[in-house]
Amino acid sequence: MKEVTVGIDIGGTNTKFGIVDSAGTVLYQSKLPTQKHADFKDYIQELDSAIKHGVEQTPGDLQITGIGVGAPNANFYRGTIEHAPNLVWKGIIPIVEIMQEDFNVPVIITNDANAAAMGEMIYGNAKNMKDFIVITLGTGLGSGIVANGELIYGYDGFAAELGHVTVNPNGRNCGCGRVGCLETYVSATGIKRTVYKLLADHIEESELRGISFHDLSTKMITEAAERGDSVAKAAFEYTGKILGSKLADSVAHTNPEAIFIFGGLSLAGDLIFAPTRKHLEANLMPIYKNKVKVLPSGLQNQSAPILGASSLVVDHLNKKSSVNI
Repeated sequence: MKEVTVGIDIGGTNTKFGIVDSAGTVLYQSKLPTQKHADFKDYIQELDSAIKHGVEQTPGDLQITGIGVGAPNANFYRGTIEHAPNLVWKGIIPIVEIMQEDFNVPVIITNDANAAAMGEMIYGNAKNMKDFIVITLGTGLGSGIVANGELIYGYDGFAAELGHVTVNPNGRNCGCGRVGCLETYVSATGIKRTVYKLLADHIEESELRGISFHDLSTKMITEAAERGDSVAKAAFEYTGKILGSKLADSVAHTNPEAIFIFGGLSLAGDLIFAPTRKHLEANLMPIYKNKVKVLPSGLQNQSAPILGASSLVVDHLNKKSSVNI
């Protein structure tokens, strides 16, 4: 019987899930709409059925050893999703308890950025590293911190919210209710806001001037920058400056070997990596200079959220077996 894990990534629009073998190969993956069911139990029932269907569709005799879940506002300690603003279910959802009853296997949950950090350590470019940070650049900015080989959850399960450190106390409004958070500057949404600020403040010609805010994408900004558009290039420079300077603060907290950048905005390559590295080095204390690597994720593909979630189970089982020994 072949042992496999299940990785689930609960997003605001879709829930992706997959069956993963011990080598990190995704044997089966699919998705279903997250917002379809107003009742969480109806959603879980459909998800459970879809997972069991996936097992049936996958060749071989499979045994699920555990289920890993990445979700917004997930609490690792309590096994809950708590007051997630972009999900239809409000309050505190005991997802681990419900899924364990259905599958009778360990179910581990954390937020999607923590799952990405664990996936980087188990399957990605952070293998053999014990101290690193993962930054996920999507609609917002997520982060996961690994120190001494352990994912940092904090006292109450909500550590490493680097997207909500303050860049400017009089800055941009954030969806969290505060002002000037890092993710309002460094994220897919943040760089769009920067482009529009630059367009308002400067008179240079730019191919981005005729694009509405809702139609503008990071891909458009990247392609414009690659063609030499001055506004697009300035937007990346400004974004990298802010990210690099705030990451210098994080280096002082945890002394990481590397910082991995993951997500749609990271696909811009050196447009975002070069200014980030430059401004990170410029803001580091001397004892940290030229020591911290800024690297792309090793999980930059469509299966990354599934691998990140499934790696939670691998980590759990590895720790359990070492304790038994």
